[in-house]
Amino acid sequence: MRTDSDDLPAPPVPPLRPGQPPIALLVDYDGTIATTDVADTILYRFIGERYRADDEAYDAGAVGSRTLYTSQVDLLPGDPAPVVALAEAQPHDQSFASFARRALELEIPIEVVSDGFGFYIEPALRRLGVPPIPVICARTQFDGGRARMTFPNGHPDCLVCGTCKRQRVLGHQAAGRIVVFIGDGESDRYAAAYSDVIFAKRDLIALCRSEGWPFQPWEDFDGLKAWLDETVAAWRSDPTTLPRHSPRPFICGPEVWGPGRINPPESGRRARKTPPA
Repeated sequence: MRTDSDDLPAPPVPPLRPGQPPIALLVDYDGTIATTDVADTILYRFIGERYRADDEAYDAGAVGSRTLYTSQVDLLPGDPAPVVALAEAQPHDQSFASFARRALELEIPIEVVSDGFGFYIEPALRRLGVPPIPVICARTQFDGGRARMTFPNGHPDCLVCGTCKRQRVLGHQAAGRIVVFIGDGESDRYAAAYSDVIFAKRDLIALCRSEGWPFQPWEDFDGLKAWLDETVAAWRSDPTTLPRHSPRPFICGPEVWGPGRINPPESGRRARKTPPA
């Protein structure tokens, strides 16, 4: 389960060309496109109670995702077949493919940004009929009978997150786009913190409310496709209808934590999610 591109970083953010809507869509995977948290489902199935304490520490903000996953990946079965089968059995939002196609028709970049294991995302998107789009994630390979992870899309100086969603948000904003982030949970904290528009469900709603971040609830990608069509039509009629990008203060990363940090600063306990069945 390895390709020559497995350790390559994400493609560059495309430049904004005249006439293109100045919008980028960044979409979480676990719990968002997949309607379950696939990484959590895998870890609870194959590691069980040994994973629970680390998961609780992550939810509480005591450890970063890179610490979480590197402590667990060695415990996965050396044979990838049952892990892959479980990932493939997870339900997905079937309306994502139509949403992605519409974004591409409108010349709006759409990307999957995930802080999970990553290996199951591109195969799942192909099964859903999603056209090729960037997937920004960690890399998990099953080589020599043991799983291992690399983090080609982590921050070069901050080692808290396996995948730095924040950097992708900032990259699209630097290209002149507003960033619309679509997600569902705690791993979306740092992406949502910097995005211009947040669509939230489940734990991300609670997080946005606790932090005072404006958000819009969402149910499925059909509703988001309707929103996208209306937003682009309004922009073409009056460009001032799009929200203006206002840079937000850094809440994570070397700018506030210093370089080389592995785990986030101590924070208050946050609501505990229910482990997958």
